[in-house]
Amino acid sequence: MQELKDIISGTIRVATIYSIGLHDLPPYIKKFMKLYPPVNIHVEYRHANQVYEDVFSNVVDLGLVAYPAKDAKLEIVPLRKDPLVLICHPQHPFARQKSIKFKSLAGQKIIGFEPDIPTRKALDKILKEHGVDPRHAMEFDNIETVKRAVEIDAGIAIVPEGTVIQEVAKQTLAAVQLEDGSYYRPIAAIYKKNKVLSPAMKQFIALLKEAA
Repeated sequence: MQELKDIISGTIRVATIYSIGLHDLPPYIKKFMKLYPPVNIHVEYRHANQVYEDVFSNVVDLGLVAYPAKDAKLEIVPLRKDPLVLICHPQHPFARQKSIKFKSLAGQKIIGFEPDIPTRKALDKILKEHGVDPRHAMEFDNIETVKRAVEIDAGIAIVPEGTVIQEVAKQTLAAVQLEDGSYYRPIAAIYKKNKVLSPAMKQFIALLKEAA
C-alpha cells in the first residue's frame, strides 16, 4: 500500500562491517536522511560472517560487506572498489618511498586482520601470489585497531585507502602505493533473494549505487 501511494517512510535495518560503517556509509546516510526525513536508518556494526547471518535470518534488510561471497540465496549489488595501499609509521623506511614492490614486504612485521575476515583472506592470497609469506605480528578484528597498531610502529599493514585519509592528512600514518598491479577491495550491498523491498529500501540502494 505504501508503494501504491509512493510514500518513502519506515525503517531500514542495515548490518555493516566496521570499516564500511565508519568510513563509507556516513555521507550516504546523511544525504538520504536529508532527502527522506521520515525514514529511520538503524545501523548495526558486525563482523562479516554475522552480516550474512543477519541478512539470511531477516534480522536486517540490507548488509554491507567487502569481497561479497556468492550465494544462490543472495542478491549482490556491487558498489565501489577501494584501492589498497600499504601503511606504515611516518618514520618507517617505507614512508620515504612513493611506491613499493610486494617482494620488499618479505620479513616485515605485518599487522593483519583475523584469519576468518574476507579482507585478510584476499590479502594473504595477493601476498602469496607475489612470493611473500606474511609474518603477522598482530591480528585484529577491525580496521581501527589495525591502524592504531601501525601508528605505534608495531608493523606495517595493507588497508583500503579510504580508511586512512584522516590519519595520512594528520601525518600519524604514511600511505605508500603498491606496485605490481592495481589492487582493490570491492564493496557490495547484499539482501536476501525474493525479499520484498520497501520503497525506502529501493531508494537507499539506488543512492548507494549512484555513489558507486
